[in-house]
Amino acid sequence: MSDVRTVLVLGGSRGIGAAIVRRFAQAGDKVTFTYVGSHEAAEQLASETGSTAVRADSADRDAVIASVRESGPLDVLVVNSGIGVFGDALAQDPDAIDRLFQINIHAPYHAAVEAARHMPEGGRIIVMGSVNGDRMPLAGMASYAVSKSAMQGLARGLARDFGPRGITVNVVQPGPIDTDANPADGPMKDLMHSFMAIKRHGQPEEVAGMVAWLAGPEAGFVTGAMHTIDGAFGA
Repeated sequence: MSDVRTVLVLGGSRGIGAAIVRRFAQAGDKVTFTYVGSHEAAEQLASETGSTAVRADSADRDAVIASVRESGPLDVLVVNSGIGVFGDALAQDPDAIDRLFQINIHAPYHAAVEAARHMPEGGRIIVMGSVNGDRMPLAGMASYAVSKSAMQGLARGLARDFGPRGITVNVVQPGPIDTDANPADGPMKDLMHSFMAIKRHGQPEEVAGMVAWLAGPEAGFVTGAMHTIDGAFGA
């Protein structure tokens, strides 16, 4: 890979995604990120970091593939887009669950495959999973857990497919991270912290640090693996 890498972050306007965009931009990389509803946040982040914001719905397979293709040959692909649908599985809207699977499973798979078509030797594919792919201690989160467990199979399988070209495929599995979706002072914090050895929410920048390492030269022999960053939530 060249000194200036071409990086695409799917789902990069807020939270963990924004921290990842900032981390790569600070390293001098050429960064593009996608967003859906957070136009103002996306524009502000792009202005702040010198990155490029592209509106693309990760529930739309063709839009995902187009975003990857139009970014040109990528050195690094990070798939951070994801949603959760929580509550009684017997009462949930099937269409909402299908949309969750489209965003959390279909988009990472199609993005990774499309990126690998033109990715140079030694490229990096990093997908955001969750500790809930390993452990689900709470009711009402089955569909989310299904989607994050699927990322484990994606990484193991595509690591085999792309390994001959030195392309690595890894999953980062955060636990509770302080974002709009799971604030550190939210109503579930005491319950979540009760499972943890380090009794606090993680910070988006800590997750971005793990992503940056996986994208760097020291991680060239790391592939098909899950990298959990959760304060021992799942231990």
